[in-house]
Amino acid sequence: MRKICLILLTFVLAWGLCSCGKKEEGASATNKKHQVGILAPAVTHGWVAAVAYFAEQRCKELKEQIDYKILTSSSAEEMTQQLDDLEAWGVEAIVTFPQWKGMEAPFEAAIKRGVKVVSFDIEVKAQGIYLVSGDNESMGVGSAKYLAEKLGKEAVIAVLEVPTSGSVSELRLKGFMDTMKQVAPNWKLIRRATKFTREDGLKDFADILTANPKIDGVFSMDDETSIGVLQAIKEAGRKDIKVVTGGGGCQEYFKMMPQNQDIWIQSALYAPSMIIDAVNTAVELVNGNTPATRKIIPTRIVDRTNCTAELDANSPY
Repeated sequence: MRKICLILLTFVLAWGLCSCGKKEEGASATNKKHQVGILAPAVTHGWVAAVAYFAEQRCKELKEQIDYKILTSSSAEEMTQQLDDLEAWGVEAIVTFPQWKGMEAPFEAAIKRGVKVVSFDIEVKAQGIYLVSGDNESMGVGSAKYLAEKLGKEAVIAVLEVPTSGSVSELRLKGFMDTMKQVAPNWKLIRRATKFTREDGLKDFADILTANPKIDGVFSMDDETSIGVLQAIKEAGRKDIKVVTGGGGCQEYFKMMPQNQDIWIQSALYAPSMIIDAVNTAVELVNGNTPATRKIIPTRIVDRTNCTAELDANSPY
């Protein structure tokens, strides 16, 4: 009888230890953090720097749920290598801000291997990719309407486009051109390729000013480019230009708006903090939820009449 009791006691203790082990294993699995990667371009622009800043701030806020890595690159080849590195690390979802063509195949391959991919700002033609973006096309729409409101149907408009930015410039230009045909089809356009930097805005617009004795307005797609444009206008001593548009959400540019009463300085707000929505989408995906495959964030127009509401002392841009 004593032997039977000892055997039963041993069985009960062993069963209890197994149960505890299963509970601990279950708790460990429950507390396991998801692995999320951020692929961003190397900083060439204040807006891009702010995107990386807001992405990291959101990841830090989610530190109880995720482990994360933020990697920056200067080419499609380098971003592809970093994608491989993140997969080797065990990444479950990636938020990417791809500024170069050629990422379609690498992303599709990663998606087929089970990685969730969320593209921020740039529309990538890859099967299964999620998109979070500002409304690039509506930026062009809003800017064309703004120029027409201030200048009327007869005007000379300098158009500064940025072909190297892919769908960003394409959509902003499309919105502008389609709207111009409706509201001011007689505008004379002076088109010039530039870049999203104040240095290029200054250099390229200085050339435009030299070649064109009369310009009424400027359709610039970016606040930094527009800061360069305004400097070129000032240095040339030109008084004919009455409107300069922009886009992005640069604090320095906002502060310039009320300071210059001779030119209507406008920005189609496209805040870098939108990256937070992309990070949130990635976290939803790794948690097994089903967010929308496309999230397009509306554009707002900012000028001297409402710019004070957009000032943010904590913004890095």
